[in-house]
Amino acid sequence: MNQILSDISGFLWGWPMIILLLGTHIYLTVRLRFPQRKIFTAIKLSFKRDEGAKGDVSQFGALATALAATIGTGNIVGVATAVALGGPGAVLWCWLTGVFGISTKYAEGLLAIKYRVKRPDGSMLGGPMYALERGLGWKWMAILFALFTAIAAFGIGNTVQANAIATLTNETYGISPYLTGSVVCLLAGAVIIGGVKSIARVCTMLVPFMAVFYVVGCIVILVMNSHYVWPAIQLIGKAAFSPEAAGGGFIGTSVMMAARFGIARGLFSNESGLGSAPIVAAAAQTRNPVRQALVSASGTFWDTVVICALTGIVIVSSILAFPDIDYSNGAVLTKMAFSKIPYIGAPLLTVGILTFAFSTILGWSYYGERAAEYLGAKHTVYRVLFIIALFIGSVVSLDIVWNIADCMNALMAIPNLLSLLFLSGVIVSETKKYLWSGRLDEHDEDHVHEKQSTT
Repeated sequence: MNQILSDISGFLWGWPMIILLLGTHIYLTVRLRFPQRKIFTAIKLSFKRDEGAKGDVSQFGALATALAATIGTGNIVGVATAVALGGPGAVLWCWLTGVFGISTKYAEGLLAIKYRVKRPDGSMLGGPMYALERGLGWKWMAILFALFTAIAAFGIGNTVQANAIATLTNETYGISPYLTGSVVCLLAGAVIIGGVKSIARVCTMLVPFMAVFYVVGCIVILVMNSHYVWPAIQLIGKAAFSPEAAGGGFIGTSVMMAARFGIARGLFSNESGLGSAPIVAAAAQTRNPVRQALVSASGTFWDTVVICALTGIVIVSSILAFPDIDYSNGAVLTKMAFSKIPYIGAPLLTVGILTFAFSTILGWSYYGERAAEYLGAKHTVYRVLFIIALFIGSVVSLDIVWNIADCMNALMAIPNLLSLLFLSGVIVSETKKYLWSGRLDEHDEDHVHEKQSTT
């Protein structure tokens, strides 16, 4: 069964999916007149609070929650794996995927606000399932998206993260997985039970800390490898289009391999097009859809354009600095790079992985809960099941769960990308109304509707 699921996952995440995702990124980039140009405006908006705007959490709270789910082990081990399989050129392809993915994340955030609904208690619901249902009338596809999301949350956002935490603490410090699992359940449960406001509050504190902590570690390594940083950047650029430029152990890679693994890791890392981040973007307090769209887009900038790029340069410069190391395994390669920092290298990597994994649990708990609620499930029941699954994930081997999660993630992306493509006219219209016309500060009340039955 595991082999069958692995084959299905390999097919779903093969070239057709990569072409669909990257094609959507490029199409939206061109049609939206390169919204990447507004990235500094987006960053500025993310730190502002829209006083008086409707929503459950601040724009930064929504962004922090999305980043919590997005910034994970894929930013650390995933990039190293891409280099191991596709050569140093994979780093450039990963980076370019993030640059173009900014447009898709912008579009997702816009539709999330445009088609969100308000519950009787005043809280907001939104995401691709509402865009599919209310924007296109595709209720059956909205149900499929919600189903895939609810299942995927138990995999990539729950059990596999808990397992990564338990395995790391056991191998590094000899702590029993049962003890680790219990602690993870208690900590996560204390946050999750409080709902989106509690999750956003914790993520607002955790995400800046873990990102700065990791970035500082990368900068220290780059300073230590200072003589190899520029050669590493040159090699990344050359190897992306000429594999022979890599030389040494990288001989045997190809432009296609570098592109495939770089693009795949970039897409998997920033989740642009997956449809997960818009679920929490819909809860943001924002004046109009475009403001939150810009804030959402800044998440891909931080995740891939900054953090993944730093990781890639660290990995390639470390290979150049220590050519005798084994770079055939992504996890080993990452551990080796950080071990070069005397005394604190290994603990820094450990803390980075632990915080990244735990934050992913928090973010995905909200995604899964909202998807399950769309299907008619009680949020309290879902939270309890989610917390129980965390303990199971800590003590059980989960190879098959990884493959199930990969399949569900791919199946999430398909209906979401279709909604982006078929509603691209709406996205352009809203962008023209607020961004191109210089009316970002205007309020729009038309994007909030009372919740109707969706079960």
